[in-house]
Amino acid sequence: MKKLYYSIGEVSELASVEPHVLRYWETIFKELSPRKNKAGNRTYREQDITFVLKLKELIQDKKYSTAGAKKFLEQQQGKISDSEPAGADISFETKKDLKEIRAFLVKLQDKL
Repeated sequence: MKKLYYSIGEVSELASVEPHVLRYWETIFKELSPRKNKAGNRTYREQDITFVLKLKELIQDKKYSTAGAKKFLEQQQGKISDSEPAGADISFETKKDLKEIRAFLVKLQDKL
């Protein structure tokens, strides 16, 4: 079953990014602003997670600075992304499933 909201710990684990990095990115990127519940805990929606994964790709994988990533995203805003290769944006659920499969396979390999 698909969840409506995810905790910072779940998002951190899924994206392989430390929680303090997520909180820092919130201060830099206005598009990343997870709501807070009554207890004050951040609650991330699927669109927030998609944005986090895009930031991770730009900053950690493609080695953009935060300023460079911000500029890149501003340039992309409003453009239609027809030029992206098929499969460039894997859904959040698919990434979550793949991560679970990988963890299962690692455990299985350890038992062999």
